[in-house]
Amino acid sequence: MEKTRIDKWLWAARFFRTRALAKKAIEGGKIRIDGQRVKPSKDIKIGETLIIRQGWDEKEILVEKLSDQRRGAPEAARLYTETQDSLARREQSAAERKAAHGGHLASNHKPSKKERRQIHQFRDLDKL
Repeated sequence: MEKTRIDKWLWAARFFRTRALAKKAIEGGKIRIDGQRVKPSKDIKIGETLIIRQGWDEKEILVEKLSDQRRGAPEAARLYTETQDSLARREQSAAERKAAHGGHLASNHKPSKKERRQIHQFRDLDKL
């Protein structure tokens, strides 16, 4: 296989759960090949560099193999390699986001009725 559609490849490499989501991301400008926006029908080749934005992260991917069939995650991971710069940038931004919360730990449950009353009492003390 010499070339394959980018939407099929992104789906096969497990960046997106469906080809429709991959197509939507491509049309939204979240995927770039060698720095340029592309269409979902664009054929990609081995050795091209993709920039993929997903959520807070931006990954720089080098295409190693081509596939238009979705397989298991270990096989999909062999289709590409992420550059060292990209890994470093993602780790740095993750650390910055974590530090921005200032050690605030979100509760993993909704407050009970008793806890809500205690919260309201505490707030009322501040008003005095």
